Amino acid sequence: MPFYQKLGNTPEKKHTIFKSEKGDFYYEELFGTIGFDGMSSLLYHTQRPTQVKDILKSYDVAPKIAVEKNMKSLSLHGFNITPIDDFLESRKIILANSDCYIVLAAPKKSLRDYFYKNTDSDEVIFVHKGTGKLRTHLGNIDFKYGDYIVIPRGIIYQIDFDTEDNRLFIVESKSPVYTPKRYRNWFGQLLEHAPYCERDLHPPFELETHNEIGDFIIKVKKQDTIHEYVYAAHPFSVVGWDGYNFPYKFSIHDFEPITGRIHQPPPVHQTFETNAFVICSFVPRLYDYHPNAIPAPYHHSNIDSDEVLYYVAGDFMSRNNVEKGQITLHPAGIPHGPHPGTMEKSIGKKETQELAVMVDTFKPLMVTEEAMKIADETYYQSWLDNNN
Repeated sequence: MPFYQKLGNTPEKKHTIFKSEKGDFYYEELFGTIGFDGMSSLLYHTQRPTQVKDILKSYDVAPKIAVEKNMKSLSLHGFNITPIDDFLESRKIILANSDCYIVLAAPKKSLRDYFYKNTDSDEVIFVHKGTGKLRTHLGNIDFKYGDYIVIPRGIIYQIDFDTEDNRLFIVESKSPVYTPKRYRNWFGQLLEHAPYCERDLHPPFELETHNEIGDFIIKVKKQDTIHEYVYAAHPFSVVGWDGYNFPYKFSIHDFEPITGRIHQPPPVHQTFETNAFVICSFVPRLYDYHPNAIPAPYHHSNIDSDEVLYYVAGDFMSRNNVEKGQITLHPAGIPHGPHPGTMEKSIGKKETQELAVMVDTFKPLMVTEEAMKIADETYYQSWLDNNN
């Protein structure tokens, strides 16, 4: 994120001697991205973060593709993903391309037996159901319904859930996740017309520092493979850090919608961006106020991007029979728009209470075997009039 943060204790000058009150050295680590050119933070450890004792096993977690070249609009019943105890095992990739994975998860248990690090991707975890605490080596973040948790690649974390009833919508991005550049000035500050500001972005607030020696398993994801590393020191050994590279949360409920006299295009809902896709938030808002406005979206052709919409809550005015956790995929190359009758019904409406997350990818998405287990394959016919 393009703003500076500091947590815990750091020396006055970087790359200089830094010791504890007992005279023990703290060990500095540059936690950076894009070589030495991207965002980075400097971390100070009680133990050297390089102490690998063993590598237990490695196993493949690549998605199994059912439809490689998809041109069919699909509807997926996301809440039909079966809850599973283990956090990583619960994650089911449903859509994939070379830039991102779209994942559903229903973990029942907290992740406490091991630590996890995704070195392939930044992760954006949208919390649909559940509350708890993300615990990372840069500090902890409490989360609840409606939170986006942005976890940059390389962050070591565990996650605590308060109950067994949890539903997560996750996007794994091969490229860094940023705030949209059109919302920022050339210093990186969010501008006045942006739908949120830095006050809405919540970095870690609570730093856990451990100095234990032992056997600590970190499951590291690299090139669609999980490698089980055993480290000799607790990975949460950081006494302080500062910089620009850290996890944070943003609540969808803090997104301030941009409205107009006539229907506004999807980019006004943009929340995050990468060089390969965008994430948008549809939130409760007033409808268009031109006297002849049609609030429902106009038909549009997805010529250059696949559109994925994840329904969270409320009544989505352009779709029939929408349920919580439902996902629609509208592939590039064919038009889509409101279902029959919904355009007419929207005229005269003053507001909507809909809540949804949208992902638009610039490369086509492949459909996985996990997606086909929960798919309504007749959805592509839902735009037919009743007499057709």
